[in-house]
Amino acid sequence: MANSTFPRFSFINFIVLFSFVSCASQEVPLYLKNKHYAIQLAQYDLDTTRQADIVMLGNSLTFHANWNELLHRKNIVNRGIISDNTTGYLHRLHYVYNLHPRICFIEGGVNDIYANEKVPDIYQNIIQIIDTLKQHNIIPVVQSALLVGSKWHHAYEKNKEINALNTLLEEFTAKNTIEFLDINPHVTRDGLLRPEITTDGVHLNELGYALWAPLLEQLLVKYNL
Repeated sequence: MANSTFPRFSFINFIVLFSFVSCASQEVPLYLKNKHYAIQLAQYDLDTTRQADIVMLGNSLTFHANWNELLHRKNIVNRGIISDNTTGYLHRLHYVYNLHPRICFIEGGVNDIYANEKVPDIYQNIIQIIDTLKQHNIIPVVQSALLVGSKWHHAYEKNKEINALNTLLEEFTAKNTIEFLDINPHVTRDGLLRPEITTDGVHLNELGYALWAPLLEQLLVKYNL
């Protein structure tokens, strides 16, 4: 009797062990590996602001700006997170639409590209972000992913992918009557982020934000904001 039951017991244990190892070995999403992500979400939960007309959604480029000061306003909430990608955006959109804004500026894609995500997948994430915002009666404004400077690693190779993403986004927004704000012509030279407006080839200094802000202001005036 003992010999007849031992194989069955071993097989069951093997299945349980295999299932446990399979679950444990599943890759943690990149956005959850980002230490800044949980910190900022916890901060959002502490925030007392319950409504904002304008939300800035993005990564470190968005995070590092004081948009109320730059645009001389008091009704902007910053929802940028350092090192975040578009998948991370999708999982925190409730922190945007719970503020019931009239408009949301979307900036991102570069972190995805440098994590070797495929351009069509990044594009689909941004489309899903747009659709979610529209479902909540929020005007989406898609901003171009910023090209990187020559000092940033793999600049020429990655800028090709950034341009491909921007082309897809510009075509989609044109077909669907959605605002597309192309920042690159104002901050680049010869297909690269201008060295005098960046701290390291990807992040902007005060000169870079001074070029970006008026482009946002023009759209806000258009929407009477």
